[in-house]
Amino acid sequence: MLFKKSLTRELTYTSIGVFFILLAILLTTQSINLLGRAAQGRIANEAVAALIGFWTLGFFPVLMILTVFVSVMVVFTRMWREHEMAVWLASGKSLSDWVGPVMRYALPLSLLVAAGTLVVEPWAQQRSREYAEVLKQREEMTALAPGVFKESRSNDRVYFIESYSVATGATRNVFVQNIADGEVSSVFAKEGQLGRDEFGNRTLTLRNGRRYVGEPGSGAFEVVEFDSYRIKISDNIRTAVPQMDSSTRPTLQLFGSDDPKDRAELAWRLSLPLCALLLALLALPLSYYNPRSGHAYNLVFALGAYLAYQNLLWLLRNWIASDKLPSALAILPAHLLILLLALALLHYRNRPAGSLLPVLRGWLRKTP
Repeated sequence: MLFKKSLTRELTYTSIGVFFILLAILLTTQSINLLGRAAQGRIANEAVAALIGFWTLGFFPVLMILTVFVSVMVVFTRMWREHEMAVWLASGKSLSDWVGPVMRYALPLSLLVAAGTLVVEPWAQQRSREYAEVLKQREEMTALAPGVFKESRSNDRVYFIESYSVATGATRNVFVQNIADGEVSSVFAKEGQLGRDEFGNRTLTLRNGRRYVGEPGSGAFEVVEFDSYRIKISDNIRTAVPQMDSSTRPTLQLFGSDDPKDRAELAWRLSLPLCALLLALLALPLSYYNPRSGHAYNLVFALGAYLAYQNLLWLLRNWIASDKLPSALAILPAHLLILLLALALLHYRNRPAGSLLPVLRGWLRKTP
């Protein structure tokens, strides 16, 4: 039918636009956050792009769910506003006849959500932690942003560099201050080079500089000029072994686990594809718009329903993780509640036009 083909095409185009708009908003927010942390010297500059990529892969399922929900709401609200739905209803059709086309649109996207939450998201979480662990175990200088003072992990040494090359390990205008046995050693050098010694330890070789050694508060300082001066930064690097938990464990390993956190994670991963289908179904009656009133209260109700649904899922997930609920299936009541709400709203919208109060009175009179 022409209406259904037009709906599929419009939903597809709308979902593409909604996806990229939401992605741009989320990427901008996360990029600002990570760039701020990089400016403070908390993460390496070269790690920002990789962390954003891993975060995007991990957030992909939730982004797709929002895309499905918003796209159905936008398309059907427009149909109500421009009286296309009035033509549909006047031809003897009901709102329930749109359930099939909407489900055919939402099903492939829910399969993408399933692939993302069951396979891609655990992998992205694991790779992100491995990358963060590698950054921690790299030489301290690589975590520095030029122009930022950085304190060592042992809190006895402070570094400052003006510029640093990730490819070659070369540094320029280096300042290093070390405190040991009550003496302060300050080293200034025009250039330096990161490397390893014969034992595999990380070292910083400074060239063309001066070293000042003395006790704080006294005027007696020893000044030494040097052509080359080597500083040991860290011991031989161990193999990066990030800590594994439920969020990084493959989905197949979660089945049959006795750990409540594993059951909660399994329930959450299996719930997200259902969320995409149920929210698409719920958006169909929630998209109702009365052109005569001109009020977009349906958008407020849709936002409230989505937030309530997600909070209920998080609540049940936390109860499963704390072993208050014995099984991962305990999250199903949240989905059943949304399904019943969607069916009830569809039944209400299929009834003849009328205010809500008379309809409720009619239901109460029929109740024995």
